[in-house]
Parts: sequence; structure tokens; C-alpha cells
Amino acid sequence: MDFKREIADCLQKLTNSECDFYSDIEIPREKSFGDFSFPCFKLAKTMRQNPAKIAAELASAEFPPVIKKAEATGAFLNFFLDGAFYSKQTISQILKEGADYGKSDEGNGKTVLIDYSSPNIAKRFHVGHLYSTIIGASLRNIYGFLGYKTVGANFLGDWGTQFGKLIVAYKKWGSLEEINKNGVLEMERLYVKFHEEAKSDPTLEEEARSWQMSVQAGDSEAEKLWSLFKETTLKEYEKQYVRLGTSFDTFRGEKYYNDLSEEVVRILDEHHLLKESDGAQIVDLSDFNNMQPCIIIRKDGGSVYATRDIAAAFDRYRTYNFDLALYVTDVRQSLHFAQWFKIIELLGYDWSKKLQHIPYGLLSLENGALSSREGNVVLLEDILDEAVSIVRDVIEQKNPALENKESVAEQVGVGAIVFSSLYSSRIKDSVYSLDKVLSFEGETGPYAQYTHARTASVLEKGAFNGICEDFSPLDEQAAYSVVKLLSEFGEKVKLAAERCEPFIISRYVISLAQAFNKFYHDNTILASDETVKTARLALAAATKTVLKSALALIGVQAPDKM
Repeated sequence: MDFKREIADCLQKLTNSECDFYSDIEIPREKSFGDFSFPCFKLAKTMRQNPAKIAAELASAEFPPVIKKAEATGAFLNFFLDGAFYSKQTISQILKEGADYGKSDEGNGKTVLIDYSSPNIAKRFHVGHLYSTIIGASLRNIYGFLGYKTVGANFLGDWGTQFGKLIVAYKKWGSLEEINKNGVLEMERLYVKFHEEAKSDPTLEEEARSWQMSVQAGDSEAEKLWSLFKETTLKEYEKQYVRLGTSFDTFRGEKYYNDLSEEVVRILDEHHLLKESDGAQIVDLSDFNNMQPCIIIRKDGGSVYATRDIAAAFDRYRTYNFDLALYVTDVRQSLHFAQWFKIIELLGYDWSKKLQHIPYGLLSLENGALSSREGNVVLLEDILDEAVSIVRDVIEQKNPALENKESVAEQVGVGAIVFSSLYSSRIKDSVYSLDKVLSFEGETGPYAQYTHARTASVLEKGAFNGICEDFSPLDEQAAYSVVKLLSEFGEKVKLAAERCEPFIISRYVISLAQAFNKFYHDNTILASDETVKTARLALAAATKTVLKSALALIGVQAPDKM
């Protein structure tokens, strides 16, 4: 039941006003001001009365049964809900709808394309790719939950002179057998080998450029080797994507869109946007907040990132006709996106307004927190493995008889890394401390997962059958606090989508877990009185359902036992 909607509809009938009551209804910070509050300032304009007087008059009106009372505090009209009725409506709906609770159809018929992860081919997946991957995956889950059709796009870094170098190194010192055996690790070895040998043999650089031109020209041997490197890398990346619980609809990379760059140049030229500057072709953007010029074609005739991004945008809009396109990259690329978004706008395409950059801050690790197999580059696989290993040791100490220990350790270890990464606003820089991230106490993923497992344990012991008729035992503060949070789930998901901020869900999860644990501490759920026991089990079941759904939105699994 949408209690805000109930109050908004009632206010609309009482005032016969076109005011947007729903958007203006707030949740007061102070409990003494009720469960919901409506500021009457906007009504003062249409009703031509003092807002405090309007609030006082409305407080004496008749409201639906769910509202126990309404009080005026200055210009604010505060609503206090009937706890038992509120609990019955909320928990009954959750028990009925299950995993569908909180979902919306607001996105029906609309498409959101999300460009995220975008690692470079022939290199192992390092921790720097983590933010883009999990922020993008979470946004995809959130928009999907609201009924949108989502498209996950992985814009692979599969273009550049490094592939010419890799081909040279492979033909001189590599073999298919070693590539098949060691994958990306072998490609990295060959790339390092090339640079070592090039120090004493400058002709290697020219040979590499020649092979890169062959790739660009579509030479069959060059294409075959390029495809080998790409497919081998994707096999390794897929292992990490499976661990993180994400997938993609398209893996078109820079090479694909480089082939479409001629269209971009032609259209820009037709619109008289191209200018020559020191031999390069640019778009002058100085009239727009003194923005730096955007290079389209380099002096040597090659395309650049902006050219390929514009080409990708053309292709994607034609293919998916998206209503929104989100680009999840770190904040250092903000200028790049501002430049080519502006170019799309200057070309006269209305869908330029549908393009949105989703920047995030930088990630660093505490010194000594994690060993790496590769100098100062921390591999994602390493950080996930170490987290899982630590959790496995904890399980061995505290619950050695647990079934599926490996599976639970994986879910908790990986979940801890993901949850911590999504617990603050994405624009903030973060410093990882594995000790804090993996703690089962505090505002962490393991704490939230343990709360979910606690609800599962209580439900199993109480043999709850999913039916509750009398919710009156929940008309007390600890239970009511949980119910209020449960009722807010759908609104939190909408807010997270509106702001493109997964941390709104993560913070909600912790608030719900803390509220339930307080309720659990203050009350004996498996009470001797059957009515009390059933009502409290119903609350535990509803909490379990919403915790699992909310964790899933941010890509964290919810084990039933830990």
C-alpha cells in the first residue's frame, strides 16, 4: 500500500487543488512530528490563506483509517499512522507479492542503455575496473526493477598500437599453445617482452605499426590474431563477471566503432563543425563555458576516443532507440563526455538530452592490505580471492558444520567487496580496508547478509506458513520502525534510479538490518503466545524478502545460512 499516495489523494479531495501533494509529502526527521508531513506553503498561493491556518483546518478533517491522527505544527501538517493497520497492510502486501514487492511499471515501454566496465583487451582485469562494473550492474538491476528494458553495453578497449606490438611479439616469441594454456598472462608476458627487445632493436616499433595498419585494413592474418587475443581475454573476463553477478548484451569495442568513424567525420563536415588545428581536425567548443576543443581526427589521420564514442552513440540510438543512455566511468573523464555530448547537441539531435555521464571517484587500498601478483597493479581476482579466503577462515572457526562452506564464503567475500564499494556516494574517493569491509559488525555487507540469515533461521525454527491474521502485537515502536522501513522500499528504489546512486539502496539495507536487529533484541520472536509469535514471524518473513531483494539490486547475494 502506498501510504503517501493515500494521503496525497485525500489532501487533493479536501482542497480541490492541483498541487503536487505526492512529491511534497515528506518523512520527518523527528519521530515526534509523525510518519509523514506536508508543508502547506504551496496551498497558501492557491487558497490565499496563511499556511499555518490551512494546516490547522486540515488537521481537523476526516482521513482514511490508516491515519490515526493529523496535527498541525506551524505550516506543516503531520500525519501519524495507525501502527496495527499500517503493519497489516505493509506486511500482507509483502507476503503476497514476495520478490515482486517494490517493483514498478513506470519504465514499461522505455529503454535504458548502460555503458559500463569497458576494460582493455589483452590485460588482466584489475581493481580499477571494479567501480564501473558494479555501479553499472547495479543501475541496470535498479532500472530493470522499475520495469525498464535495459541494455548492458561493454565498450571494450580493443584498438590501438598495442595490438600491433602484441602481434609482433606473438609471431616472434609466442605460440597458440601458450596462449591457450596461460591466456591473458601470456599476452602480458609477450607485451613486456616486446618492449624489452625494442630497446635494442628499434625496427620492432616500425614492424608493430605495420601490423596495426594491417589490422585496420582488415588483413586476414592480422584479423585472425586480433580475434584470438580478444576472445581469449573475454573468456578470462567472463570469470570475473560471473563472480560479480553481471552480464552484457553487447561487447562491441573501439575497433568496431573505428570502422564507423567515417560517418561521424562526414556528418560533422556537413554541419561545418570541423576546423583544422595544427594538422588535426577539431570541433571548437570555446563558446560553451570556454570548453577545450575536441579533437576528432589526429594529425596522422587516425580517429580518437571522442570520434569512436560519437560513432557508438549513433549506432546505439539506431539499434535500441534508447530513452536514456548512461556512461559509467571515473570522474577524470568528465570533460571528454561533456565535449562529445555537446557535439551531438550541436548536430541538432534531440536525443543528446538522453545522454548522461555517471562519474565515480577513485579507489585505493591501504598499504599492506592486499598482496598483488603484479607490482602496484592490484588484480580484481586477487582482492576477491583474499576476501573469500578470510571469510572461509571465519566460517571454519565459528560454524565448521555449515554446509556449502565454499559457496557461502564466495557469496560473503565477494558481497563484502561489492557492498563496501557501493556504500558511499559514487563520486567520493574510497580507501579499502579489508578488515573493515569483511567485519560482521557495523555497516557492512556481511552484517546485512548475517541479518538475512538470522531471519531465515527464525522462520525455519518457527515453521512459519506465510499466513498472519492478527497484526496487533506489532503495534509497538521497535516493530513499527521495521514496518516503516519496509513500506519505503519502493520509494528508495525510485530515488536510486532518479539519482543514479546505488548507495541509496545500500544505506537502506543497513537501516533495515539495524531496525530488525533491534526488534529481534527487544522481543522474543518465538514467543509462547501463538498470536504474538505469528505476527513477529510475519515481520521477520517480510524483512527477509525485502533484504534479499534490496541486496540483489546492488549485486550482493543473500545466503540463508552463514
